[in-house]
Amino acid sequence: MTFPSLHFIMGWFSGTRTEELSSPRENHTRRVSVLPLVFLIFYEVSGGPFGVEDTVHAAGPLLALLGFLVFAVIWSVPEALITAEMGTMFPENSGYVVWVSSALGPFWGFQQGWMKWLSGVIDNALYPVLFLDYLKAGIPALGGGVPRTISILALTLLLTCLNYRGLTIVGTVAVFLGIFSLLPFVVMGFLSIPDLKPSRWCVANLDDVDWNLYLNTLFWNLNYWDSISTLAGEVENPRRTLPKALFYALILVVLSYFFPLVIGTGAVPLNRELWTDGYFSDIAEIVGGVWLRWWLQAAAAMSNMGMFVAEMSSDSFQLLGMAERGMLPEFFGKRSRYGTPLIGILFSASGVILLSWLSFQEIVAAENFLYCFGMILEFVAFILLRMKHPNASRPYKIPGGTAGAVAICIPPTILICVVMAFSTNKVLVISLIAVLIGLVMQPCLKILEERRWIKFSVRYELQDLHNEESTHSFIG
Repeated sequence: MTFPSLHFIMGWFSGTRTEELSSPRENHTRRVSVLPLVFLIFYEVSGGPFGVEDTVHAAGPLLALLGFLVFAVIWSVPEALITAEMGTMFPENSGYVVWVSSALGPFWGFQQGWMKWLSGVIDNALYPVLFLDYLKAGIPALGGGVPRTISILALTLLLTCLNYRGLTIVGTVAVFLGIFSLLPFVVMGFLSIPDLKPSRWCVANLDDVDWNLYLNTLFWNLNYWDSISTLAGEVENPRRTLPKALFYALILVVLSYFFPLVIGTGAVPLNRELWTDGYFSDIAEIVGGVWLRWWLQAAAAMSNMGMFVAEMSSDSFQLLGMAERGMLPEFFGKRSRYGTPLIGILFSASGVILLSWLSFQEIVAAENFLYCFGMILEFVAFILLRMKHPNASRPYKIPGGTAGAVAICIPPTILICVVMAFSTNKVLVISLIAVLIGLVMQPCLKILEERRWIKFSVRYELQDLHNEESTHSFIG
């Protein structure tokens, strides 16, 4: 399967535009423009090829290369398109939470918020782990024990402070980190040309594939396109900026995975056992020498910093958006003097610290399982809103009507079922416990509000599809 032409995808992202409406939050200044948004999406989804090594370890070069093309077509493109339509339909910080709430009711909206927030926090716990995995080759003390624990805590604190200072700073930092993180692969590509052997790309053995590791790694590296929707309330002219940024980010993400894998698998003899986290730094030394290895390790470290701050921004602004919709206590809506969600940042950082002791594979598998639950709710909400509110304002709209909406959800839904089917019993149990916590938490919050032990409030200027009805909290 070949990747669709840029004209074809751009046609989809051009969609059908309706009349530009005013923002539902005119009193809040939007500052994130197209370029920073592209790199924020890039870091929400990817951050570069760091962490893709396990696909070669699990399945060999051919399936690894094909996987990032095929998965992009059947998963990333549909998810990005749905995010473009729904994110411009509801340009606010609750993102996918309000999509599900509008279609299925506030109870399921809350469950969506819980599962996606927890999935995001689990995802963020990966980045300090990956950061240290790339540095431990040069600094062995970071491989475990007290030095590793202290490093994780210090790194989390530093990046949390960066998030506190504001999304504008985070967006600017993301641009510079993205450029710095991808440059060594460009250099490595040129240096590897004399050593490339195309026959190495075709190596495959279907009888020796770890499908669980392969699918989970691909899925993890190509999902989270919808996370940017929780920052839509901070974007400059989101109804036009968001679809455009998603299109450019899609191209950047696919290229940042595919070509480093082409270089790495084609320039050195294949030893699948070596293809684990951090192996690209070893390839850099083989191709260019020690100086390139250190540069790539520094790029990996910077990339993980970029992914951390982007994910934490998404998670914390999601909690703020839920508070503005009355789904969480009012104090979650408190902003710092820099306009950032203070309580949301603290909650997200605490979750990262608590989960950072898990292994890379356990984190990826648990996160993917919860993410799958949330995506199923999103697909259902997307189709139901097309059916229930066909005339609602959609500044960006995927062509094809309701039939097109159903068709675009079928391939990723099948993929979700496959990923969940390959999950281990341990991951299944942990994920189901997490889901049950959300099912219990919502009624508990309802009781607290009814007894007026905790204050909830709603921003009434937020967009509501039912214009004839007043906006209620999730209790109503």
